[in-house]
Amino acid sequence: MTATTHPESRILGNRIPLWVKLVYTAFVAVMVPFYLTTYGPTNFLYYCDVAVLMALVAVWTEDALWASMPAVGILLPQAVWMVDFLAELLGFRLTGMTAYMFKESIPLFARGLSLFHFWLPLFLLYLLWRLGYDRRALVTWTLLALLLMPVCYFFMPPPPALPESPNQPVNINYVYGMSDQGPQSWMPPLGYLALLMVVLPACIFLPTHLLLRTIFRSARSFSGRSA
Repeated sequence: MTATTHPESRILGNRIPLWVKLVYTAFVAVMVPFYLTTYGPTNFLYYCDVAVLMALVAVWTEDALWASMPAVGILLPQAVWMVDFLAELLGFRLTGMTAYMFKESIPLFARGLSLFHFWLPLFLLYLLWRLGYDRRALVTWTLLALLLMPVCYFFMPPPPALPESPNQPVNINYVYGMSDQGPQSWMPPLGYLALLMVVLPACIFLPTHLLLRTIFRSARSFSGRSA
């Protein structure tokens, strides 16, 4: 007797086309070694880099939670990056956060890889469209972020970068302030960290969760699992 796969299982196991999986995996296979050798492993503490790796898990497992978590965490901040990049491209200065993308002193290859900040949010929305939105993402991403922030503050270097290590990540996830040129000085450092740990979940993660929950079908309707 030959075992057969239930038609529904076959559909649920192929919600992300193979070519999408292979293309995205190829990007990660290039990005990760380059970032490791250029910036070091601590670079992968950035929320956006965590999102890249989570999306890789999502495309192969087709588990909506792995796509939903980074979507909750980075969609709004990366939307600001996208707008700022387009403004810089048109010759306008908004926040200056993407000015590095136009510096000729930075290798074009490195800047090309950094374009993932622009297309990754769109890719995560595509994954949610294909997989559904897992409502557990708000809690799980928030817990991860609340863990990463103290780690980045107490164990990672503050700004600015040292002249002998210009590529070393500093001020990871902005735990020392919004500038990589130096720590913020308008409030006590630990007070700023505590404020960040409240503001991000309340003003970034929660609104994104509510929006995604409204726009996308629950992952439960796709897979029958609790979401």
